[in-house]
Amino acid sequence: MDIKPLNRDFAVSPQIALADIPAIAAQGFKAIICNRPDNEEPGQIAAALLGEAAERLGLSFAHIPAVSGAITDANAEAMAGALAGFPTPVLAFCRSGARSTKLYELVASRNQSAPGGRVHDVVIVGGGAAGISTASSLLKRNPKLDIAVIEPSEVHYYQPGWTMVGAGVFNKEFTRRTEAQVMPSRVAWIRAAASGFAPDENKVILSDGSEVRYRVLVACPGIKLDWDAIPGLADAIGKNGVTSNYGYDLAPYTDRLVKEFKGGRALFTQPAMPIKCAGAPQKAMYLSCYRWEKAGVLNDIEVQFHTAGAVLFGVAAYVPSLMEYVERYGAHLNFESKLVAIDGAAKVATFERKDGEDTRRVEERFDMIHVVPPQVAPDFVRTSPLAAVSGFIEVNEATLQHVRYPNVFALGDACSASNAKTAAAAR
Repeated sequence: MDIKPLNRDFAVSPQIALADIPAIAAQGFKAIICNRPDNEEPGQIAAALLGEAAERLGLSFAHIPAVSGAITDANAEAMAGALAGFPTPVLAFCRSGARSTKLYELVASRNQSAPGGRVHDVVIVGGGAAGISTASSLLKRNPKLDIAVIEPSEVHYYQPGWTMVGAGVFNKEFTRRTEAQVMPSRVAWIRAAASGFAPDENKVILSDGSEVRYRVLVACPGIKLDWDAIPGLADAIGKNGVTSNYGYDLAPYTDRLVKEFKGGRALFTQPAMPIKCAGAPQKAMYLSCYRWEKAGVLNDIEVQFHTAGAVLFGVAAYVPSLMEYVERYGAHLNFESKLVAIDGAAKVATFERKDGEDTRRVEERFDMIHVVPPQVAPDFVRTSPLAAVSGFIEVNEATLQHVRYPNVFALGDACSASNAKTAAAAR
């Protein structure tokens, strides 16, 4: 049986057999719902036979048939009625589990959007590293908490691994999991996108206009990669020698470029802070240079590092060690040099560079360029009542509690704390 928990009270599976029912009961399920119409395919066991077997073992059973691709309001109402009356946890099944999942989501959406409807103990916005680790930690301390996680993506990425993909160490698939694999089993996973916050009413607004109510909010929706902030970048990226380890589908291109590069000019850029993982732009350079050194072609490559900052790294203690590699690989450092435009077809990058009190534009030819896009708070965060002047969620740095709303906390890349935006900062 391929049972997929959606939260601590509800799970779905593909078609079950009579022989599966004792194992379902042994796993602690108290009720079964069949969402397949009888005779949907030849040899399909009748729902009534499954119901009799379930009830002999003390399980509640309901047959709520729904046609694939044509789920009705009546189906959702029948599902809601069964769930309201059944003991938990409940297992629902259909041919693949998809209809059962959709019916449960329809019921949950109605409950959450209704005036005076369900109020979760904790609502977490974002199913990334911050969100899922927080949910897991809270449930470990108190398994009875009612926690909802708002996350629209069906895929979870281990983004630090993309640096290793670009270096030829990992395959990109190694960094990808389904969100269901990493989502704690006892949370209510709301598969929708947040579009706003109403903290005075203790509500999160979803993109479809519905609302999710909370007693405590933990907001960790991440950071936005602004590829359009640099003219020409969105069109150039992924071809003509323009690459970035900041994308799942782009990091393999970095690997290919580095592997095939035998000589010429290689540029590496870093925008103004904040960015995800302040070390990643330099890691791309050092790992590339290491491979070129091993291949015996480094002496034929001119390496430049352009950073919008005034120093090599924000933690001064690391700089001497980093400078050893800068010197070893012969990389030319350009401080206060900000990428402002790129022409991929012409292989020209334009930088704004500080020159004393003045700023001048400099065009640099390249054969390969690794670009890090500017990064900002998500749009719905920047326009919300929770935002600081920076656009990120305004928190007390010592507690990560919002400075104006005491039942709101923010974690991860979306909060205004001054530490680097990387999960390593949690250490």
